[in-house]
Amino acid sequence: MDGLLLDSERICRLHFQAACEFVGIECDLDVYSRCIGATGDITRQILIDHHGADFPYDEVSARWWETYHEEVLVNPVPVKPGAREWLTLVKQNDLPLALATSTIRATAQTKLRLAGLDHFFDELVCGRETPRGKPHPDPYLLACQKLGQAAVDCWACEDSDNGTQAAIDAGLTVFQVPDLLAPSEQTRAHGHRIVGSLVEVIDYFHLAHR
Repeated sequence: MDGLLLDSERICRLHFQAACEFVGIECDLDVYSRCIGATGDITRQILIDHHGADFPYDEVSARWWETYHEEVLVNPVPVKPGAREWLTLVKQNDLPLALATSTIRATAQTKLRLAGLDHFFDELVCGRETPRGKPHPDPYLLACQKLGQAAVDCWACEDSDNGTQAAIDAGLTVFQVPDLLAPSEQTRAHGHRIVGSLVEVIDYFHLAHR
């Protein structure tokens, strides 16, 4: 959702930077980039592993998410190029569609509703609803199960390396649409399709259904 359908990752990063400044911590955006697409627990571990056990994660996190949610739970987040058209095409072809996001359900539902995208999805798999979150495959495996589909028959669209790894390990065909960061060399080595926008995924869909 974030970074793929909604242009929210830039907003999120700005609020992280502001939260760090608020508590007097120097923000390391290279480390932050590893948190994109990950769950809150994994984000905590990444930041503490880098900064040390004395990193005030709880204080930073409280400020970060408070100010972020004050913005995105009130104002619609801009929709990414091609997102609405892609979702519309999927539903016009009567294909089942699930959202697998690290965002908790209530927040995800509100952001989708404000953006006018909530009606597209048959199923949601949200943060804290699987034993492990991205980059583990659990969210995608549950999404496929909820749709009643084998993973090998499903497509996944992702922006982050964490999400891409989750979808690949679950066995889906993956299209990565990078947002803030280019895919790492380790991610590129999987050989999946990396495209500039969801508009290109639409093109692949038309080619596959000729």
